[in-house]
Amino acid sequence: MPTSLQEQLLKAGLVKKDQVQKTARQQAKKRKGRAAPDGAEAKAAAAKRRAEQAARDRALAAERNAAAKARERRDQARQLIEAHRIARTGELEYAFPDGGRVKRLLVDAQQRAQLASGALVIVRLGRGYELLPQAAAARLRERDAALIVVDHAQGGDAAASSTVPGYEGFEVPDDLVW
Repeated sequence: MPTSLQEQLLKAGLVKKDQVQKTARQQAKKRKGRAAPDGAEAKAAAAKRRAEQAARDRALAAERNAAAKARERRDQARQLIEAHRIARTGELEYAFPDGGRVKRLLVDAQQRAQLASGALVIVRLGRGYELLPQAAAARLRERDAALIVVDHAQGGDAAASSTVPGYEGFEVPDDLVW
């Protein structure tokens, strides 16, 4: 009956019994997947995991800070609009482009003239639109310029700047009633 190599080495006197038992325990641990890693390798792996976790934490914190700053700027813009909006009391429709669509606001004659001259701007607030004086619009532009829909003091809006070939010499007045 064949014997294992360990038993043969033990019989020959080349190894001691406790050495055979020690290697048998190590082999059993390896088979079960609980082999004790080398001390230096374990420390290096742990340091690498800690560094990766710290990098992930920093990236997540930066993302949270950016989201908080964006939320804060959006809230400041909303408060600015609500504090400085001008009441629209009128029966004249003022039509303006917004996102490829023509929107309308009811304004009076004085507000229409101020919109055409650039003294007032139209801003987006939620799903509606509000009128703001130019001074408040300048502060709003610092926080979120995308909320300003119509500002004739800034050189016109995007729809007025695009020209159709053949119609370059024909400008559309700002106070045109559609």
